[in-house]
Amino acid sequence: MSEIIHSPLVATVLVFALIAFGEWLSIVSRARVPMLLTAMVGFMILTWTGIFPENILESSQFAALGAILIGPAIVHMGTLIPMKVLREQYRAVVISLAGVVVAAILIFTIIPFVFNFETAVAGMGPISGGVVAMIITTEKLQQLDLGTVALIPALIVAFQGLIGMPLALNFMRSYAKRLIGKIDDGTFTPMNAQLVEELEETKKLGPVRSSMTIRLFLVFVVGALGVVLGSITPINYSIWCLVFGIIGAKIGFLEQESLVKANSFTLTLVGIMFVVIGSMAGVSPQDVMTQLPAVAAIIILGTAGIALGGYVGAKLVKWDPLKGMPVALTALFGFPGDYLLCEEVARSTARTKDEEKLIFNELLTPMLIGGFTTVTVASVFIAGILVSFL
Repeated sequence: MSEIIHSPLVATVLVFALIAFGEWLSIVSRARVPMLLTAMVGFMILTWTGIFPENILESSQFAALGAILIGPAIVHMGTLIPMKVLREQYRAVVISLAGVVVAAILIFTIIPFVFNFETAVAGMGPISGGVVAMIITTEKLQQLDLGTVALIPALIVAFQGLIGMPLALNFMRSYAKRLIGKIDDGTFTPMNAQLVEELEETKKLGPVRSSMTIRLFLVFVVGALGVVLGSITPINYSIWCLVFGIIGAKIGFLEQESLVKANSFTLTLVGIMFVVIGSMAGVSPQDVMTQLPAVAAIIILGTAGIALGGYVGAKLVKWDPLKGMPVALTALFGFPGDYLLCEEVARSTARTKDEEKLIFNELLTPMLIGGFTTVTVASVFIAGILVSFL
């Protein structure tokens, strides 16, 4: 039986089953239970109880592929939303960044004195938005052999959505009730509900550029260039990859949503999930318990800072704070959580189908832009910069 489990394909399927189960649970719970939390906790329990061998990820070999795919994935992130859309939705961008800035002030004011500077760095990147920032931070912490501090990023990413989503949901429901009041008294003016329409190609792609293989190759080329520059300059490779992705999409070298167009995004995401789960390999229950106080402190301070920053940012751009704070809080859960929250709030507060559509459209655009600003862009820059100080 042991030999069967150590077969690369069987080992991959067993770990993949945890990711698939986490995805299913996230769907049926409407993103209240994060996929990553289910997969990571399941992996730790199965490893601690001996059901999974400790080296199951090494047997799988899929995590090695995931590690290769990180650079191309960051390039892809840079191609997701055109700069034109970000400029048009500058208020949502300002609010999102304000949340991250205030969270950073709180974390770096308190955490270094209660714990240490490395703990603050370990938490700031992930709390500002997502898996890629977590991987960047964890890689550096493991290189420096900082022990269980390297567990903090993964634990934060696993648990932060449990606080962020209910908080954002309550703010959004309160704002939706205000919208209904405006609809009733005739003062409601709907904003542009379109996030971004598919950019029409000015010319038909030739057979070479239409090839999925060549599309994927170009993303890998740009990712490799970012990794090379990251190794010969003080700037982390993640920042190079993100910037080159943005520039590549702008000049037409890469397509918008490049990995999606190359039919490779899902496989890339799964590979990266293997890397994230791999950060928990060899971790004991005592290791997790040791870092839980730091994780709890960072999540509480980070969430409070993001909400406060969202409030201040909303006031600056003359938005209702009940609309602005959820936009900032998207840093804690991103897509598809932001989309699902908009859907749920619109459905549960509206009295008619027309009202549901108006509320959904009013909420969706800034929420998606907020998530893109923090999870896709700001967190990568923040993590890339902060790890250089370790």
